[in-house]
Amino acid sequence: MTKVIFMGTPDFAVPILDVLIKNTEVVLVVTKPDAFVGRKKVLTKSPIKVKAEAHNIPVFTPLNIKNDYEEIKKYNPDLIVTCAYGQIVPESVLNIPKLGCINVHASLLPKYRGGAPIHHAIINGETKTGITIMYMDKGMDTGDIIKMAEIPINEDDNVASMHEKLSKLGADLLTAVLPSIINKTNKRIKQDDNLATYAPIIKREMEHIDFNKTAQEVNNKVRGLNSWPLANMILNDEEVKVIEGFIGGKSNSKSSTICDITKDAIGIMCADKIYYITKLKPFGKKIMTTRDYLNGIKKTELLNKEVK
Repeated sequence: MTKVIFMGTPDFAVPILDVLIKNTEVVLVVTKPDAFVGRKKVLTKSPIKVKAEAHNIPVFTPLNIKNDYEEIKKYNPDLIVTCAYGQIVPESVLNIPKLGCINVHASLLPKYRGGAPIHHAIINGETKTGITIMYMDKGMDTGDIIKMAEIPINEDDNVASMHEKLSKLGADLLTAVLPSIINKTNKRIKQDDNLATYAPIIKREMEHIDFNKTAQEVNNKVRGLNSWPLANMILNDEEVKVIEGFIGGKSNSKSSTICDITKDAIGIMCADKIYYITKLKPFGKKIMTTRDYLNGIKKTELLNKEVK
């Protein structure tokens, strides 16, 4: 049976590991070290480590794979498969397996190379995305394409829903293409670098909503950051996370001002239309519906307020 090393970290990658466990001999799993999670700083294993231990697969958690990869060489793998590992895999590791290293990436390459392809596809208003299985090289998501599968992004989709859909799609596509990779009968398609776009990891400053943009752009950002890390605005000098909303009609109000309040929503004027917030997270509180939020404050004090 084909000896495989799998490299991955989040729950997105768990179905990929499941496919490999069923169809190959997974001799080692490489994942990020245990991390402190949440306000209480609980030391937590990655979802991939939990899955590997449940199947009695050895786990390797290097702090820096670039400098610490000798353990991988000991297992002499036929193939290395990665999915959302979280570190750049160095060329010294790529050269170890005789069948090469392949990556399961959540975009239709060469679009959205990088660490946050699902977020950026939604933020940019894409109507479709997908999974690309590709050979890895020393560039970032620049290797030859083996196979792609496409999926629509619906108007009500967000990062959480697309995360689930793409995780399953990745597992299905890997199941279909794995035999040809092992038998060396798969295709190799060069990427057109001229068509490349990039999806860097979401930084703190990218989470802020600019209500001077169109309502559609605002809605895309809210969806593209839900359910993590969440979009935000500043209201009454405090950060408010915006969870969900919808696009309404037009208003003569100045953009970035609260121009309408209903029993279920706060309407903020954008460049062209009103964006109505229906779910939010006030500073220091839990996520709540806008209706519940409005029950605790005077609505008249919000009207014509500027959000920043």
